[in-house]
Amino acid sequence: MAIHITTPTVDSDAFSIADQRVWLKLEALQPCGSFKLRGVGHACEVHAARGAQRLLSSSGGNAGMAVAHAGRRLGLPVVVVVPETTREWPKTLIRRQGAEVIVHGKSWMEANDFLMAMRQPTDAFIHPFDDPLLWEGHATMIEEAATQMPKPDAVVLSVGGGGLMSGVLQGMHAVGWSDVPLVAAETVGADSLHAAIAAGGLVTLDAITSIATSLGARRVSEQAFAWTKRHAVTATTVSDAEAVQACLTVAKEHRLIVEPACGAAVAAALKRSVPVLQGARNVLVILCGGACATYEDLQVWAG
Repeated sequence: MAIHITTPTVDSDAFSIADQRVWLKLEALQPCGSFKLRGVGHACEVHAARGAQRLLSSSGGNAGMAVAHAGRRLGLPVVVVVPETTREWPKTLIRRQGAEVIVHGKSWMEANDFLMAMRQPTDAFIHPFDDPLLWEGHATMIEEAATQMPKPDAVVLSVGGGGLMSGVLQGMHAVGWSDVPLVAAETVGADSLHAAIAAGGLVTLDAITSIATSLGARRVSEQAFAWTKRHAVTATTVSDAEAVQACLTVAKEHRLIVEPACGAAVAAALKRSVPVLQGARNVLVILCGGACATYEDLQVWAG
């Protein structure tokens, strides 16, 4: 029993131009609002089958929401520990799923350390992005897309910690898309993959200064960086303003609210400044979603 749902891949008239069709994989339609449910749901199912009695998360964002949703579906209690900086809206969404929310520490690291200290042998900790089980789950969106659209000439997605990227590339290689280039979009101030590629090795950012907090991994995962050595990956950055404007455009044209983290991929696709997007006849954009932002937030950020 899959926790996630099959989502449509739509041919976007609004985002396409004369010689290029833009296709959107609508992961924003997942029950908890983001693609995270694919990998997290799969991981939770595996741990439940192995006998886990409780699920733990230290994500106050979309991963935490996905763990809470999966736990409710599986009938397992969920504890999510979040730092004091976590906004009220995400905490409300997590509690709605029946999870216990504990606020501890001034940073994610402090919250995560607290969670690990309370971990019991029968608990399963669900990492937000760095786990092969997550990548297996995320890969299913490409398996679906391959039956819903022509083979693309490029795939565009947003990168934070690299879980989505790792899963999508795993799926692309499974369906015969190994020759399709990937455009990895980040916002300036949350661009750990871009920095790693430029440096030729993993880089830890001093701080996350972008409003796209769901992209806020100061260091991209080793798995995501390793993919850049075996697949054609182009890292690109957009400004916060461009990401927010892209979100407003998605809301206007497709009636969906997504986070600036998701807007980064849309902005990169619509700018078409990356060479592999110029001349591409079919472009797949992963509309990864995100439930941490409201329409009011987008209006405030847009000024």
